[in-house]
Amino acid sequence: MPMGRSRKRMAEVILKNIKKIYPFSGDDNKKKKKKGQDEAPQEGKAKLTVTDKGVVAVHDFNLHIKDKEFIVLVGPSGCGKSTTLRMVAGLEEISEGELYIDDRLVNDVAPKDRDIAMVFQNYALYPHMTVYENIAFALKLRKTPKDEIDRKVKEAAEILDITQYLGRKPKALSGGQRQRVAIGRAIVRDPKVLLMDEPLSNLDAKLRNQMRAEIIKLRERIDTTFIYVTHDQTEAMTLGDRIVIMKDGFIQQIGTPQEVFNHPQNLFVAGFIGTPQMNFFDAKLLKENGKYVVDLAGVKVELSPEKQKALASKSVAPQDIVLGVRPEHIILANNGVAAKVDVSEMMGSAVHLHTTMADGKDVVIVVQTMDMSGHEISSFNMGSTVHFSFNGNVAHLFNKETHKNLEL
Repeated sequence: MPMGRSRKRMAEVILKNIKKIYPFSGDDNKKKKKKGQDEAPQEGKAKLTVTDKGVVAVHDFNLHIKDKEFIVLVGPSGCGKSTTLRMVAGLEEISEGELYIDDRLVNDVAPKDRDIAMVFQNYALYPHMTVYENIAFALKLRKTPKDEIDRKVKEAAEILDITQYLGRKPKALSGGQRQRVAIGRAIVRDPKVLLMDEPLSNLDAKLRNQMRAEIIKLRERIDTTFIYVTHDQTEAMTLGDRIVIMKDGFIQQIGTPQEVFNHPQNLFVAGFIGTPQMNFFDAKLLKENGKYVVDLAGVKVELSPEKQKALASKSVAPQDIVLGVRPEHIILANNGVAAKVDVSEMMGSAVHLHTTMADGKDVVIVVQTMDMSGHEISSFNMGSTVHFSFNGNVAHLFNKETHKNLEL
């Protein structure tokens, strides 16, 4: 019987208006009084809000996680995703708001009494214990009967394919094997909620791919709600039932991988999700003969019926816009926008062309190396000129001031 199937229980997690504020220390207050104003955010650092109470790391976080759902919190460093996870775990105090696990308010409940387990990025294994002892440790603390400990440890080891390492110490294991042990230690506790904080970030690319697949398989075998934190959008897209995209402590969008990819709510989400990153252009949204048309550098493209309907229902006026088109959706066309090839990267089944438009704008174009009939497409020389366009169903239109998607 798969782990966790022996008893029925619900593991909904509800976060209501959760906020995390780090109060100023005495030194910080002195510095603020001395300067008389907040410091300007440093380049590359998260632009967190500073209030009289302190630095706000997470703002009004609202999320209803369904029983056995796999939720991924994703965003750049300093966006508040790990802080949110640590509040669910009880490792960080909740400044404002309410956290419910299984219909029970747990704001003031100790971590050990929340029926959760956490997997950290640095494995956090005991070096002097064997793999078996590491996995069994939490059960021993609970005074679980020996035969039950033995059954659960062996069951977890079998699920994670680490049975042969049970007698070894962590130093004799690879990074991927250590991470499996850390996951094993978490799942033997049969938690209602399994929290994972960047668990694959210390692994190399090949191992990361392998472990992603292992986590997907694990999810099928244990009845647990997952909350997973990563800065890697590939992990988010492949693992999550829904993705929560965060920036500077605010939720930017919540949706399925397909929803956030196809219908990004704003410029940040559009640029964050997708590899290579979406191209952004200064363009015009026009109305010609009652139809919405995008004008990019003199090349006009009529939008698809779905987009016409969405814009018309919101009575969107013609305006200057930020146009977003993914590199894989750009097509080479004789009558398209001219661009000079700077770099041509061969990626096997596709070539990534890094090009520059006449106005200096960089554009990445993904071109398949074979056409539909299997003929090889000719190579692109550095310095040569290509012409590109796009179809009306793949254009993403954003308001220039608010950066919001005009269709949503």
